Amino acid sequence: MRPLQVRRLGRVEFADGLQMQKLVAGARNRDLIPDTLLLLEHPKVITLGRGAKEENLLGSREELKARGYEIHETNRGGDVTYHGPGQIVGYPILDLKPDRKDVRQYVTSIEELMIRVANDYGIKPERVAGRTGIWTPSGKLGAIGVHISRWITTHGFAFNVSTALSDFGAIIPCGIADAGVTSLEMLLGRAVPLAEVEDRFIEHAAQIWDGDVSLVEPSLRTVSATLQRDDGQVLLMQRTPERGGFWQILTGRVEPGENPLATAAREIYEETGYSSELREIRELRYAHSFALGDRIPPFFVHETAFAVKVSGEPRLSGEHVAYQWVTPEEAMQLLPFAGFRRAVMLAAK
Repeated sequence: MRPLQVRRLGRVEFADGLQMQKLVAGARNRDLIPDTLLLLEHPKVITLGRGAKEENLLGSREELKARGYEIHETNRGGDVTYHGPGQIVGYPILDLKPDRKDVRQYVTSIEELMIRVANDYGIKPERVAGRTGIWTPSGKLGAIGVHISRWITTHGFAFNVSTALSDFGAIIPCGIADAGVTSLEMLLGRAVPLAEVEDRFIEHAAQIWDGDVSLVEPSLRTVSATLQRDDGQVLLMQRTPERGGFWQILTGRVEPGENPLATAAREIYEETGYSSELREIRELRYAHSFALGDRIPPFFVHETAFAVKVSGEPRLSGEHVAYQWVTPEEAMQLLPFAGFRRAVMLAAK
């Protein structure tokens, strides 16, 4: 058996997911880590593979972005697909050397993985000649798009559990105009917890890829806090040069035994001097995972987002050299990371 690390990452911004895969693949190629399966969920995003045709977007890119879709071009195979809440995305980062160097066999193994998971719920999907993924009479249940470089795999599969199928209306999925999409919950007529389905994926991945599974926790847990004035402007702070020099909202590390809300209150006071009661701090119901920096092997972080109204000017700690109040729109241009931008967007609602 081969060691197989599994990371259950929850929500991951698509750009952060691309960076994760790059770093994990780099570490796997150097044999610094074993085979790894990343299980996660993306916000609403349309992705274009190497064979994508622009006409399979049902609207201009500007129109689709106005409707809440991000659009990303990728190096995976295939055409156009959609990822969103309620969909399990799996990125297997496997080294196919020396005895698994068969692309078709690898793709078939991913299909088999999704078929076995569906079988656990009494669903009997099929393969369709000339089309990747798994299919039911009601439509496509799971999609596949992979990239292989030096026999290290990236990208992978997307399995619809409780996905809003109407969101696929922005594209012609995989460029196939005569086939629809479906979800596990649509086929079963009942709710299915995403975590429960992830459990099934882990069990079957171990069997199919002969893996000795170990679940890996995040390297670090953090919080972010968007500080807002009554006029809607948000506080951005510039990190010291030795800490990167970029503009950010407030962030901080969750200490052992501390809950994220308490961390947010503590960090707000330590980094800005504002004293906020716990009841004044708003949880944004947004937590996400990302790889910090460009370390190989990657350093994984899980972050929970908060927001709070403040008045007056901040008192900066030694971690920051400057601050400014900006509109949420201006913040989108200055903040370098997708998670920061998402938190500010949610706080502004």
